Amino acid sequence: MWLITNFGFFSIVQKRDDEDLTVRCRAKGDLEVLREKYLPGLGEIVKSEVTDYRYRAKVSPADLAKAVSKMVWDITYDNFKNCVAEKQGYRRAHIYHKVWEDLIALEDNDF
Repeated sequence: MWLITNFGFFSIVQKRDDEDLTVRCRAKGDLEVLREKYLPGLGEIVKSEVTDYRYRAKVSPADLAKAVSKMVWDITYDNFKNCVAEKQGYRRAHIYHKVWEDLIALEDNDF
């Protein structure tokens, strides 16, 4: 699952033979904010130079579910991209906008 928030971008997967989930990201600070604001049970942040996502940490599905629930209750903005610009700056908002633009292609296709 991709989780794109106003404080970070995460890829969440369950590795084979692992009960925990792996939360992966490209910017270490995203995981640090996730831990600080919503997920104190997030495991150690590990850096790798050879994986698709440079930073990763483990968490139980139950802890992540509680964290995502809290994130939903914290939604107060009426425009996501503007909120990202306010919280993370225009550079990050521009990157997210490019993803948003690419996903427009889904509207014209019947998948």
